[in-house]
Amino acid sequence: MGGRFFMNDQGKKILIAVLLIGTFGLFYLYFSIIKKEGPRPGGSPMTRIGEKAPDFELAVLGGNTVKLSDYKGKVVFLNIWASWCPPCREEMPAMEALHNRLKDRPFQMLAVSIDQGGEKVVGPFTARWGLTFPVLLDPEGKTYKLYGLTGVPETFILDKNGVIIQKIIGQQNWMNAQWLEYFDRIIG
Repeated sequence: MGGRFFMNDQGKKILIAVLLIGTFGLFYLYFSIIKKEGPRPGGSPMTRIGEKAPDFELAVLGGNTVKLSDYKGKVVFLNIWASWCPPCREEMPAMEALHNRLKDRPFQMLAVSIDQGGEKVVGPFTARWGLTFPVLLDPEGKTYKLYGLTGVPETFILDKNGVIIQKIIGQQNWMNAQWLEYFDRIIG
């Protein structure tokens, strides 16, 4: 028998209730994860193009600590990201390719991870992706606050004097022709 499924009013009410509870449950799960591992707003006002980049000192994955000011004299590509962020993960191959293309020039790529798990989360991530540029660890989100970020990824391009000349919100294909021409021009 080819049967049809009919639901009475009581069954429809139960189905709607189950769907609503499931939807609210998913929202709760999503926002509880973001609250736990997500961006931590607050801190200083937004940094602006034309201003000196705020200095900071952070540990490098698997090594020493560095200060942003250590890179004066180089164009700095400062990317603030997290391993749980899909757009961050998607732009990593292009960042690695850009790093490899420019590493022998006065250019420094720094990727600041705001993962709360620090090295135990970021180490396996960088190994899996084969990243060779310096990854800095910021589990307390100091740079997130210092730079007044609105989310991740956000990238700041600094000139050789440490002045912010670009602020890019969101994922980019750093290997497209426009970005490559831009970096060639500003690095000299």
